Amino acid sequence: MESKRKNVLHQVLSIRGMGQVVTVSAGLLVLCVIFGALNPNFYSGRNIANLLRQIAPFIIVGIGQSYVLITGNIDLSIGSVLGMSCMISATLMTKGVNPWAASLITMIACIMVGFINGGLVSGFKLPPFIATLGTMTVARGIAQLVNNNMNTDAIGESANGFRNFFYYGKTLSLYNTVWVALALWLVFNFILSQTKVGRHIYAIGSNIEAAKLSGVNTAVTTTIAYIVSAFCAGVTGLITCATGGLGTMDAGTSYELYAVAASVIGGVSTLGGQGILLGTIVGACVWGVMQNGLQFVGAPVALRNIVIGIIVIVSVLADVIVRSGKGKKSITRFLGVSLKIK
Repeated sequence: MESKRKNVLHQVLSIRGMGQVVTVSAGLLVLCVIFGALNPNFYSGRNIANLLRQIAPFIIVGIGQSYVLITGNIDLSIGSVLGMSCMISATLMTKGVNPWAASLITMIACIMVGFINGGLVSGFKLPPFIATLGTMTVARGIAQLVNNNMNTDAIGESANGFRNFFYYGKTLSLYNTVWVALALWLVFNFILSQTKVGRHIYAIGSNIEAAKLSGVNTAVTTTIAYIVSAFCAGVTGLITCATGGLGTMDAGTSYELYAVAASVIGGVSTLGGQGILLGTIVGACVWGVMQNGLQFVGAPVALRNIVIGIIVIVSVLADVIVRSGKGKKSITRFLGVSLKIK
């Protein structure tokens, strides 16, 4: 029995990216203990419920960014697509369109941005940084134009069902926002871990030339990853619209950073080919707990930004050093010191 348990544990830990998930989970636990000791209200039922609801959007955008990062690319347009989603849906609702029809139209628009991103990167071979920087600007411009460069009015009582579904409503004592995030995680985790599409996404990130020789349609697979990213940003935009009850042109600002943070803190490699979506949940929780905990202990916004920014840099730096296998040389080069190791 003991040997079986050891074998199961070994199999779990051998899953690529699981070691990082375990390490970050331990760090998350330490953070919770520290913030709880500094302010016992951190553990209150009300704060925990709100914290989970705050973390849910980070999980969703993190899922989308994780898909793209695993292919070895990046999506900088996430925040602007989120803002576009918020503004399009809110504008349609204030014009009398049924909230669910408005949501469908909005999601189609967001998916089109993902399709364009995939085409630019995989079809026209544009660097992903440049391609998604361009669509980021275009999507933000659309967000500003849809309501004549103004925030929308309140979406009204006719959208109460929409607002309850995405933000205010509860099911089994959890806010529906959390259930939406978990449902999306289950679907996209299954696709990534159990389907041919998921295997192809990892293959492209590991070695795109080898993937091509193996018969992987790299253009289609890369485009699918970008569509998933845009879809997740679109859903988060609907949540943002439901949260405030109106559309704001600056919605989604900095969310591309949140998405990258949730992914890389959770062990998704910026070099591609490595990471699991369970890590994205843990990474999003670390991000959310840091934001919430530092606020609870009265840390100024500037300090919060500095601490969280350092965590993101350290996470990416550690990944680059480990994956390159040149940790000692990298550190030596950084310090400008020539070390002689006997």
